[in-house]
Amino acid sequence: MISKQEILNASILIVDDQQSNVLLLEEMLRDVGYACITSTTDPTTVCTLHRKNRYDLILLDLQMPGMDGFQVMEGLKEIETKGYLPVLVITAQPDHKLRALTSGAKDFVSKPFDLIEVQTRIHNMLEVRLLYTKLEHHNQILEQTVLERTAELRESEARFRRLTELSSDWYWEQDNNGHFTKVYGPVLEMLGIRIDDALNQTRDDQRAGWNETERAILEDYLAARRPFLDFVYSRSNPDGSRQYLMVSGEPMFDASGRYTGYRGTGKDVTDTMVAKNKSQEN
Repeated sequence: MISKQEILNASILIVDDQQSNVLLLEEMLRDVGYACITSTTDPTTVCTLHRKNRYDLILLDLQMPGMDGFQVMEGLKEIETKGYLPVLVITAQPDHKLRALTSGAKDFVSKPFDLIEVQTRIHNMLEVRLLYTKLEHHNQILEQTVLERTAELRESEARFRRLTELSSDWYWEQDNNGHFTKVYGPVLEMLGIRIDDALNQTRDDQRAGWNETERAILEDYLAARRPFLDFVYSRSNPDGSRQYLMVSGEPMFDASGRYTGYRGTGKDVTDTMVAKNKSQEN
């Protein structure tokens, strides 16, 4: 919410070619505690003043020689590009009120002045203007925060991918139906899985010579949605050699606890396992 002091500290510009009207409005505003009041009797200076000071409220007379209030508002629209003109018009012509509102003014006061009405309209308009400004500032901070968080997430993902590349041969994710949704590295080739047009269109190439006992154990882990670490399983290649793969994985759940799939890493440990088997044979 906007405090009373924030409203009294708001910046106000009075624009009227009649010096007597300017003095009357200045006195009325100061009497109720407004502290930041500027005035001019020259309408041609309004846009320059507003571009420099960005007033919270402009009290604008409509009937002025040389440049009327409608022309001033057209100039202000080029400054307030987001469409909010902080203008309260002053007019003695009833038929000008609707035209002023359709031209972008937010409210109006009539001449001769009713001081209580003027004070009330100024207070209400400043409250709305300051709320609008505060909301705009909040949205800018929120937008900047989103941009910063997005950059942080991208950097974190890049670090994660790099770490995965250094620590394993591949990283993978599956959805709750067992379809691959993310694959980094030669996982499909190593697993003997063919991929068609999309990641979820995959199938095992005739079990690819896997050790059925080991594969059954791994599939039991997946079916039970249990994590597994450094699980080694093997297959026979067409040339008669044996290939060993070591995988780790964990189930994924959303914020409500619903199972969404698996993710994990893996690498080819054939050289290590062949050397280990040879040492055991000797």
